[in-house]
Amino acid sequence: MILGDSTSTAAPGGRGPTGAVRGRGPGIALDLGSARTRVWAEGLGGILDVPTVTHQGSAAARPVRRGTVVDPAAATRLVCRLLADRVPHDARPVVVLTTPVLSGPRSRATTVGVLQVLRPRAVLTIDSVRAAALGAGADLSGALLVIDVGAQLSEVALLTDGRVAAARRATIGTDDVCAATLAELVTAVTTLVTGLLRDDPRPALVDALDRGPLLAGGGPLRPELAYRLSARLRSHVRAVPRPQTAAVRGAVEALRSVLRHPALSPPLPLPPL
Repeated sequence: MILGDSTSTAAPGGRGPTGAVRGRGPGIALDLGSARTRVWAEGLGGILDVPTVTHQGSAAARPVRRGTVVDPAAATRLVCRLLADRVPHDARPVVVLTTPVLSGPRSRATTVGVLQVLRPRAVLTIDSVRAAALGAGADLSGALLVIDVGAQLSEVALLTDGRVAAARRATIGTDDVCAATLAELVTAVTTLVTGLLRDDPRPALVDALDRGPLLAGGGPLRPELAYRLSARLRSHVRAVPRPQTAAVRGAVEALRSVLRHPALSPPLPLPPL
């Protein structure tokens, strides 16, 4: 598996995954979402799933909004609370972080900066749509359309041979359904797909629709969403297994691949997910 189109940063004093890396530390996979944060780390015993909320005194802070870190200090406190005690003081973890597919360099840099509290030897990012497909065990050898409906952000991406070929996003998600109605969410997602077809009518997208899109994120927890999208797109929309943790499970698979790299010698063994 290739992490192509991802970004990598090495902590001061270290080298990235393509060079020699000193020290050992736990592997960490992180999905920092607008509503929920999912974490996998060696020795954790499973996936930690908590609200993306921190408290300072009596005030609650939500550091991520519409897929973007808007309060780095609060996000740092959250990461520190969840993981700081699990990283030995002299350890240098490798972190694989999921990010929205169309997040810009500044947004990714802000999120990677939050993770410096863990003193990582390397931080790599993987598009959340690709991570969800990996976590679902999808066949990435052909064209695949992934619909990721989160709490505050919806993304549609065409994957060809495991890489993002085209993508669109809308700032609407399951948290907006109470105010907007499910029909508006379905319309927004359908518009993203038809926009891809209109702007880039490549045969791979038609093939992906014939194959059936994958529905990830919190969207599959609402069965009527998959049903309505199938009707609007005239395609069988398939909900991924355990959709709310698919992205972090995919990040774990990416982490396994990274930690097998000869530059990370000796390799860090990971228990089964």
